[in-house]
Amino acid sequence: MTPSSQSPIQRTGSDVSNKAGTQSWFYSDIVKDHFFHPHNFLKEDEDMTRFNAMGHVGSPACGDELRVWLHVDTKTERIKEFRWKTFGCGSAIAAASMCSILATEGEGMTLEEARTLKPQTIIERLGGLPSRKFHCSVLCDKALRDAINDYYRRTQQKEKIMEEAARILDPSTGVTDRDIEEAVLEGAVTLEKVQQKTKVGIGNPSILPHVEELIRFYREKYFG
Repeated sequence: MTPSSQSPIQRTGSDVSNKAGTQSWFYSDIVKDHFFHPHNFLKEDEDMTRFNAMGHVGSPACGDELRVWLHVDTKTERIKEFRWKTFGCGSAIAAASMCSILATEGEGMTLEEARTLKPQTIIERLGGLPSRKFHCSVLCDKALRDAINDYYRRTQQKEKIMEEAARILDPSTGVTDRDIEEAVLEGAVTLEKVQQKTKVGIGNPSILPHVEELIRFYREKYFG
């Protein structure tokens, strides 16, 4: 949000747009506040021994990355502390900041409550995000669920672990249901656009009805 003169991003009547003018979007005042004043960001000198769960999603090599650390009360299994670090844009920073507040408000969410935290809730509390940035809120709930699984591993509650395995839809291209989900989150909400991104079903049209069902499911799940 504070681009330099060398950046491909510049300010216009909207909050941010690129020089080509192909993208522009507004950020709410809440998003801006969390970007400039993030809550619960992990400091370099923090005592890491008090955290008993850690979650991770994404990679800086291919886009946004988020790591979260939790201190969970072992008696009540409520989240008492939530720290995070992200390699990502302003929306990713704001979403992680808000997620940390939601998880620790009041007495703190129980792990089972935190598992049901939806990207839409994070976005609503931020006062909205541009549709192209919706995936930033998805990073948060995925990293949180990964941390919850980590806690259950550490406490030997393996029956409570819920893995998010990807299913291969198209053996010829290796496209999975997770690839379809990511494509929808990035704005590909029609079969044609999903195929442009993933090449799913190009040589195997028999799977396209199932792909269309998944597109509708993820579109409804994330965009209503």
